[in-house]
Amino acid sequence: MIEFSTVSKVFPGGTRAVDDFSLVIPSRKTTVFVGSSGCGKTTLLRMINRMVEPSAGTIAIDGDDIASRPPVQLRRSIGYVMQNSGLLPHFTVAENIATVPVLQGENRKKSRARALELMETVGLDTAMADRYPSQLSGGQQQRVGVARGLAADPNILLMDEPFGAVDPIVRDELQQELLRLQNDIGKTIVFVTHDIDEAFLLGDQVVLLEKGARVAQVGAPSEIIENPANDFVASFIGAVKGKRALRLKKTERGTVVVDAEGRTQGALVEEPRP
Repeated sequence: MIEFSTVSKVFPGGTRAVDDFSLVIPSRKTTVFVGSSGCGKTTLLRMINRMVEPSAGTIAIDGDDIASRPPVQLRRSIGYVMQNSGLLPHFTVAENIATVPVLQGENRKKSRARALELMETVGLDTAMADRYPSQLSGGQQQRVGVARGLAADPNILLMDEPFGAVDPIVRDELQQELLRLQNDIGKTIVFVTHDIDEAFLLGDQVVLLEKGARVAQVGAPSEIIENPANDFVASFIGAVKGKRALRLKKTERGTVVVDAEGRTQGALVEEPRP
């Protein structure tokens, strides 16, 4: 469990990125921070591994204040996946994945075996192990990034808009892969995105943020869609207009579901009676 208690962050120059933020992130679930650019979601994420230090308040993991842990040790115990993968260009795929275990003192033979195992876990052909990042597609690079984040078998995995730089088809594949992975391995995942559809697809808990990382609403996707907390939330998720503002339309062949722009989104199918 990760707990933020009245956390604030003011950067040099006076920019208040986070203003009195409190939240409990449950273990072995995916929590998604979603909001517009500049709302503070990435700052929150980077506070968890002390890449950014809070100006006030505390962050605890399983009841222990992270401020009491050396930053490097803390970062090596937490998986981190970023946009554009952040792979080391002069390292092979296997070497990139094994970076943290090697830094932690694991021998290279064992680290490579772990890297090959993780390549299979994230859907990569192990024949790519000795290729370099420049020889991979964007989607393959992101899979390597996910594997690297899992290499030290962390309890917590931080993901900062990891699928934002790939095309829609690859993004959908990576989202489905993450859902499968989470079902298999059950990590505590904190995921940052500006895409509300991605947030609702991946999140067990969705945290919708306004400027200054003020919580507009937090809950399961169904809770937020069914009962938006205010006009800001309703507008952001498209409850009033767009593809979530749905209505039924009768046609000669049955009832279909239509969005606010009049586009048919699907058909109602009656369940067979027992």
